[in-house]
Parts: sequence; C-alpha cells; structure tokens
Amino acid sequence: MITVLSGGTGTPKLLQGLKEIVDPSELTIVVNTLENDYFSGVYVSADIDTVLYTMADMINDDVWYGVKNDTFITHDRLEEMGCPELLRIGDIDRATKIQKTQLMEEYGLVRACEIQAEKMGIASRIIPMSEENSDIKIITDIGELEFHDFLIKHQSQPEVLDVKFSSVEPSEGIIDAINNSRAVIIGPSNPITSILPILSLEGVREALKNTYVVAVSPIIGSDAVSGPASKFMKALDIDVSSVGVASLYSDFLDNIVIDDKDLNSESQIKQIINKVTITNTIMNNSVAKKNLAKTIIDSIP
Repeated sequence: MITVLSGGTGTPKLLQGLKEIVDPSELTIVVNTLENDYFSGVYVSADIDTVLYTMADMINDDVWYGVKNDTFITHDRLEEMGCPELLRIGDIDRATKIQKTQLMEEYGLVRACEIQAEKMGIASRIIPMSEENSDIKIITDIGELEFHDFLIKHQSQPEVLDVKFSSVEPSEGIIDAINNSRAVIIGPSNPITSILPILSLEGVREALKNTYVVAVSPIIGSDAVSGPASKFMKALDIDVSSVGVASLYSDFLDNIVIDDKDLNSESQIKQIINKVTITNTIMNNSVAKKNLAKTIIDSIP
C-alpha cells in the first residue's frame, strides 16, 4: 500500500499519474481539512472534493477546482438576487457538498467521504485528516484574514507576516495507514497550509520516521510552481527553495524529488537528507504526470 499526503493543488495532478501505474485500491490518500468551512449553508471541503473528483475523473483540471463542464445556474441566480457567494460553486459540485453536509450530520466527515467515494466508483481510500473543525488565520500587512478571504477576495496579494492554525486530532485510521504502507508520498502541495497541518497531527511525524517517505518539492528555484506557498514559507522564515522544503521534512524524509532545473540544489539538500531524485516535476500533460509518478514509485526501495 502507498499513502499519499495531499492538499488540493499540485498533489491531485500527481494522483492522476499515480492511479495509472499503481492499482488505485492500493492507494490511501490523507487529505488536508484545515481550510474547510461553511459557505452558502453547505460544508465546503475544497481539498477533499478536489481529490474525490480527481480520482473519479470528474475534476475541472483547467482550474483544479470543481467538476468539469459544470453549470453555475444556482450561483448566478444567487448573485442576481443580491446574495453573491465568495466561492463560485457549480451545480453538480454543490450537490456533492449538500450531500456531504447531510451525511456529516449522521455519520461524521470520514464516513461521509467514504460513502461519496463509493458512489463515485473510487477504489482508493480517501481519509480527511481530522473530524474536528479547524481554524486558520493569515496575518498580513492589511490585518488578520480568513484563509478564503486572503485567497479569493484579496487574490493572495497582501504580504503575509504569519500563518496560524489550530491543532486538531487525527482521524481514525491515519496512523495505521502510515504504519502499514510500503511508502508515504508527500505530494507537491503547499508545504505550509496543506502538508504541515497533516504533519502536526499527533503521532504522524513519529509514524513517518518508521516508514519510507518521499516528498515532491513544489518549489523550483525560489518560487512555487503555483499558488502562494512562497509567501507562507517566507512568513515562517523557511527558505523558499527545495532546500527549505527538505528542511521542513528533515526529521523523517528519506528522499526528495526536485525538478531538473534545480540541479544546483542537490549538494545542499544532501547535507540534510540522504537521497535526492532529479527529474521533470512540471505536470503540464498526462505523460508528464505519469512519468513523474513512475519515477517516484521506482525510487522506493
């Protein structure tokens, strides 16, 4: 079994490649829940839904959010009626969120996601990192912002001074999944707001020390491939580089995959961890996604 730690950007692209070369039933995906919240009366778990849609071949991979070819009749009508939404939620996507909201009331988030994965024909196990509500605050030069306000309303433009998030208990099954895995893959999601919350769960770092762990750096040179990861890393005084990513995971990491444009970082990274795998990490087509996935799997002893 392979366990993947995932956020909602970067890693789902890798999942598209992984499920082509690994039996999907052998994949367990632990997904960040830090940014989950209620919008327009429904529970929005953006990272979880992105992973669900990715594994069900439904994802809108133009924007890596929502369902491909979705309509926005409800969203547009709400705006016409003077109730604009912060998030642009499609109609099929909204149905998923309504169902999840209802299922959570009876079963909790983990079981709700299991039911939805089964309905979508997904063979992989998808585990939300926690059943508990999380809270994240982005401290910026214009004040303290909710995560989605920073990301959507302010388009990630303010300078980030600090990132604060609450501690939560891990969902049942996460530690066992790590302990029983042949390897754990940390996907190229935002290290601060997607991966660090999973690593902060009680028992996770200790479990990772006893498992082979390979991470894919989401940084090339001194900037993130996508999203505001570089701003968050700077705010926490972490070097915005593959070296900084390796340092963040150094207490358990066995191998880091970096882009071939980052070749000059290899010697510095090897002062932190033992193995560096160099390849193309830009996943701009299906061949690149599959090749990266194969490189990662082949690097596992």
